Amino acid sequence: MNWLNRCHFGDCRAIMRDMIKSGVRVNCIITSPPYFALRDYGVEGQLGLESTVDEYVKNMVEVFSLCRQLLADDGTLWLNLGDSYAHDDKWGGSTGGKHCKDLHGNTSIGRQKTFTGLRTKNLIGSPWRVAFALQAAGWILRQDIIWSKPNPMPESIKDRCTKSHEYIFLLSKSRKYYFDAAAIKEDATTHENRDAGVVRNRTLGYDSKENLNPEAYRKKQHVPSGWDTGKGGHNGLIGRYSGSKKNSFARSTKEGTPPGQQAQHRADRENIDYAGTRNKRSVWTIPTQPYTGAHFATFPEALVEPCILAGSRVGDIIFDPFFGSGTVGQVAQHLGRNWIGCELNRDYEALQAERTAQAGLKLEMA
Repeated sequence: MNWLNRCHFGDCRAIMRDMIKSGVRVNCIITSPPYFALRDYGVEGQLGLESTVDEYVKNMVEVFSLCRQLLADDGTLWLNLGDSYAHDDKWGGSTGGKHCKDLHGNTSIGRQKTFTGLRTKNLIGSPWRVAFALQAAGWILRQDIIWSKPNPMPESIKDRCTKSHEYIFLLSKSRKYYFDAAAIKEDATTHENRDAGVVRNRTLGYDSKENLNPEAYRKKQHVPSGWDTGKGGHNGLIGRYSGSKKNSFARSTKEGTPPGQQAQHRADRENIDYAGTRNKRSVWTIPTQPYTGAHFATFPEALVEPCILAGSRVGDIIFDPFFGSGTVGQVAQHLGRNWIGCELNRDYEALQAERTAQAGLKLEMA
């Protein structure tokens, strides 16, 4: 069966079992499952409408256990999840709106009643419930990334702040995994790091005497503003790390820096690019992206791109078990990666075909 660069329709769990039997392996998984108790997409067998949050978490563990079997040993999973609130004493409500009408007509599809065991108005915490369950199932929960939305959905709520973020969890199968940090470096924000023509710190010479002087360090290394390099500050340690011969940590270096911390400082100096970029931070400010097609929640392309760049090489296979309108396939193709999708709802087939119609130039050259 030809698995690559196409979406396969049906329950993703059944499709993944067939993929596993066929010996398919993927290099990176990027996906956004249906959130718990949020929307009814009008398809029988859909996930997200379980009667309890525990059942939802159990189903997510089953899905991603199969994903883990498909994933290469050095692969990563980038999992986008949003949260919702308990409303055990209310009817599920309607998922109306223009996208619902475009896709399903004026059916006023409603969510079934769900039970969380929480008092109404409680934040359910389903993203973290899923993340911890996956951790218990054998995944390494490497990082939580905050997707900050500068243009969130307006809310009329008066007793809490408007919600403007979701989570992206980075998970891996192994302690050592592929991660291209250089591919997603971001512009530095401190004025020192924007100086034109400054070379990487590794060329400055760590054995130079002047690097031991705090002021010389600030001028030469371009320490961020507000970083205290004086005695007792970030550069000079006090107390049991101050250099006392009685302290085993202090005896390891002339400066009295514990060996692990000294190694970390050295690694930090080597990894920061003083030509104007820095390692990507864990808060990603990316606007939601409107899409004229009939889909409730489309991934912004700018949210998918750093996941693909950091988690894969050109020619690798990107997998999305909840393919939806096909954003992951579209971005993967544009960046020269192969892709595989799964989707329960065939109504999205035309949208996917439109978005993935043009092959990526990098893929053609690979």
